[in-house]
Amino acid sequence: MYQAEAIQKAMDHFGKLLELQLKIVEQMKTEVNWVDFSVAKHIVIGIVGGDGIGPYITREAVKVLEYLLHEEMAQGKIELRNIEGLTIEERAKAMKSIPDNVLGELKNCQVILKGPLTTPKKGDPWPNLESANVAMRRELDLFANVRPIKIPVQGIDWIFFRENTEGEYILGSKGINVTDDLAVDFKVITTQGSERIIRLAFEYAKKNGMKRVSAVTKANVIKTTDGKFLEMAKKISKEYQDIEFEDWFVDIMAAKLVDTKRRTQFKVIVLPNLYGDILTDEAAEFQGGVGTAGSANIGKRYAMFEAIHGSAPRMVHEGRATYADPSSIMRAAVMMLKHIGFADKAEKMEKTLDICCQFEKKIRITGRPEGATCAQFADYVLDTLKAIDLESKWASYQR
Repeated sequence: MYQAEAIQKAMDHFGKLLELQLKIVEQMKTEVNWVDFSVAKHIVIGIVGGDGIGPYITREAVKVLEYLLHEEMAQGKIELRNIEGLTIEERAKAMKSIPDNVLGELKNCQVILKGPLTTPKKGDPWPNLESANVAMRRELDLFANVRPIKIPVQGIDWIFFRENTEGEYILGSKGINVTDDLAVDFKVITTQGSERIIRLAFEYAKKNGMKRVSAVTKANVIKTTDGKFLEMAKKISKEYQDIEFEDWFVDIMAAKLVDTKRRTQFKVIVLPNLYGDILTDEAAEFQGGVGTAGSANIGKRYAMFEAIHGSAPRMVHEGRATYADPSSIMRAAVMMLKHIGFADKAEKMEKTLDICCQFEKKIRITGRPEGATCAQFADYVLDTLKAIDLESKWASYQR
């Protein structure tokens, strides 16, 4: 009798989840036009410091943005607007991943630069809230997580298109303990969700002259959901005859990214949510670690740019937050500048970061007192950015 009641309870729970997901599918079928920043007269950039090391590194990225955008800010074209209320303490008090008033403020910004936000895990003192990152991606429909990894000296030039609103993460807090012995979680893949991320990856390859798109799944084992994603990739690839398409299983792709003979051949990589999270962290290690890579979360109406690492509560607990590396959120700021139409400023900042992080390395961030503080690193970036010989310095490292 106990098992029958447990199964019925699980079925009721699953049924409610299916109803919600089918509503989301219908919403995705509604056509929404992309925002055209080229005609925007006033662009509001929301600044979310986050928690943990977030406020420390975000502050330094904002310093660089204020330098690059000082004319546009003075003219009223660009506004940097601080958004408060998303620390883990404030979210726990509201018992919401994103308090309603904060969500309203976020929706008044076209783009957001966000520091890391703590996601409660089992054993934490915080309530079992959904990840604020996941909630933000869903609420703003930021379906594409875009993460570039570029290391010229190693011939690496990758850009990952990770589906952002489906997969295991979208229902990660909605699993159920059927009995004391059986726990079940859920994975969701839709036709519409797969199509828009895959098409975006192919369009990016087409516009940027990249001749290869690689889809990553585990469709040999996860046959239904991953199978749908892979079939959609194959279908869309037929529309782009000038681009070579290939598919890889996630475990083999993880191995090939460390294969020095094979990895330089990858260009555009498109993959479901969980696999994208794992492989982009692996890829970031080649560039210097997750602290050095930025991330874009793109939707048709909104976009959010963030560091790809977490809030590092251990660093805060040990008093090392001032030594956190701001490179990742600065890389995210580069992507944001490109997104809103300031490609020249983005290129200048990107070259500066490459000089500071990959070539000169006059100041090193270690996360500890023997290294530089994040403020010292930001000053190094600003001094390099202002240097009159920036372009010649950059060119000298390309020889």
